[in-house]
Amino acid sequence: MRRKIKNAFAQYDYNCFGCSPANSIGLRLEFYEHDDFIETSWSPAPQYEGYPGSLHGGIIAALIDETAAWVMYIKGRRAGVTSRMNIRHRKPIEITQKEVLVRGTMTNFNRNLCYIHVEVLNTEGELCSEAEVVYFTFSLEKSIEEFYFPTDFNSFYE
Repeated sequence: MRRKIKNAFAQYDYNCFGCSPANSIGLRLEFYEHDDFIETSWSPAPQYEGYPGSLHGGIIAALIDETAAWVMYIKGRRAGVTSRMNIRHRKPIEITQKEVLVRGTMTNFNRNLCYIHVEVLNTEGELCSEAEVVYFTFSLEKSIEEFYFPTDFNSFYE
């Protein structure tokens, strides 16, 4: 079952490059929960080019990091910050792709560390990049008090 995740942070004045709907130069990602995965799709544009014809690796890293954050929010049920990110680029993503699919899943949660695997697939469904991401998470109390995490987890859903 696939269901849309509501951006519970959008009610605040924030400018996240990855997910803020108000950031005019950001990625403006929207997320869906699909079984164990959190996923998003995004359409490359020429201003995100690295080498001619290819999506910039830093943008790929941003897509991976933001998706991992939403895995942590939804599957880990708390806020946190990126601790480590190990990316393996397998195939360039052409800037002319209609869209790319980014999907992540939590592989482990140990004390305050959330381990996440993220894949980036091109329009043909080919694996182009993958990453192992580790987030340092905060307690639920600190997530709510300092990082605007919703007190009602259901506010992530419509």
